Amino acid sequence: MDLSPVSLSRRPVPRLAQLFVGLVLYGVSMALLVRAQLGLDPWDVLHQGLAPRLGWSFGAVTALTGVVVLLLWIPLRQRPGVGTVANVVVIAVAVDLALAVIPPATRLGWQIALMVTGVLLNGVATACYVGARLGPGPRDGLMTGLHARTGWSVRWVRTGIELTVLTVGWLLGGTVGVGTVLYAVSIGPLAQLFLPWVVYREPAPAPKAPACVPEHP
Repeated sequence: MDLSPVSLSRRPVPRLAQLFVGLVLYGVSMALLVRAQLGLDPWDVLHQGLAPRLGWSFGAVTALTGVVVLLLWIPLRQRPGVGTVANVVVIAVAVDLALAVIPPATRLGWQIALMVTGVLLNGVATACYVGARLGPGPRDGLMTGLHARTGWSVRWVRTGIELTVLTVGWLLGGTVGVGTVLYAVSIGPLAQLFLPWVVYREPAPAPKAPACVPEHP
């Protein structure tokens, strides 16, 4: 499955719509995991740990870390796309709006429901915005950039990045729990499950007309 960026000139309206729907759903899924209070994904553990120390909203910290990560793209010679910039802005706004309307869960059953829904929705959202093929998010681009520049495997690069941000976020007071483990083991398979349904595929080239063969007497 080819997930490399494709020019916006090709079917821009449906692909932009898919991108923004995916990013909004991603922000909502983050808010669900925050309100479940059972553990966040590694980057959100960092965001949650930083938010009270900076006195900023969760969404604003998400945008800040996105910008900082984008600066790390410069020495890696990564190029952002429209999806990269939208990732920083749309997710930050969506998560803050969702947190404003979703109350914290106070009962275990409700917490589990929010956690499971958040992880499932995150898988759908990831497939949607990645499948639009309009440029990787800042954190995905950091992973692929380090892989390209160092030659290290994607698996080890991603693991190293996420363990680092998880540790820093936990030390800052971010929530680590069963939700963190559930996210870690399921987000890859979920995204892989949903991607074939939403990924943009280039049209197949038109078949060439057969060459005319002159008839011999």
